[in-house]
Amino acid sequence: MTLHYDLHSHSIASDGTLSPVELVTAAHDAGVDVLALTDHDTLDGLLDAAHTSRLLGMQLVPGVEISVSWQSQTIHVLGLGVDPGCETLQSGLAGLREFRHWRAEEIGRRLARAGISGCYTGARALARGNIVGRTHFAQHLVAAGHARSVREVFKRFLVNNKPGYVSGQWTSLEAALEWIHSAGGIAVIAHPARYRMTSSKLRRLITEFRAGGGVGMEVVSGSHSRDNITAMASLCRNENMLASAGSDYHGPQNPWIKLGQLPALPPGCRPVWESERWPLQ
Repeated sequence: MTLHYDLHSHSIASDGTLSPVELVTAAHDAGVDVLALTDHDTLDGLLDAAHTSRLLGMQLVPGVEISVSWQSQTIHVLGLGVDPGCETLQSGLAGLREFRHWRAEEIGRRLARAGISGCYTGARALARGNIVGRTHFAQHLVAAGHARSVREVFKRFLVNNKPGYVSGQWTSLEAALEWIHSAGGIAVIAHPARYRMTSSKLRRLITEFRAGGGVGMEVVSGSHSRDNITAMASLCRNENMLASAGSDYHGPQNPWIKLGQLPALPPGCRPVWESERWPLQ
């Protein structure tokens, strides 16, 4: 039997718009057999997601998407099959959430200085979980009439050299990998094509990632084009990495990204779920 995998998704525990129960139910309805819940820097949604997946006869991979600062750039590392009870992982993620809380308040202060008041309060009201992210600010600014779309908000307000920009001060790649391995998980580079690195820099990232025990990279992603998938598949094969596939689903507000509706991994890519370390055997 061929299983249908989607190994990257988000709930209201971070910046998604569906509860963990709603997310798992939607994935089941979409024909997903194995779903990874990978919220940003938190494991808060996993208990409800696991309970719902058992009721529906699905397999849930407990996961997390960890924010990393590497060579002056923010990258994301997925931990798949992690133990939510791991103290090392929980402690590390708690530190990242403290920074996220400060950053959200600072974004609000900077936008206020630019003449747009009430943004933190508005973003906080839209966050159904404990994390207030930039997406919540973008949604508030659209609703308040300051932009026509979330994409426009990021371009005008939330990227470098714009009034609401606050640079990320995340954990190191080495630390993120240590947390994942301490929790018994598999480390995967999330949506590598999205970082717009040169090919040589991306290979350096992979070299350092593998040296720290990382094993996989997302070849198929909701944010990868066909050309991206082809390029990442070639890199994956050349670097002897395991290949992962995930929609990076955040909710129905982004209709161009759908749960489970992913192209197959290109030929020659070894799926991460065929690893001897894969948590679901």
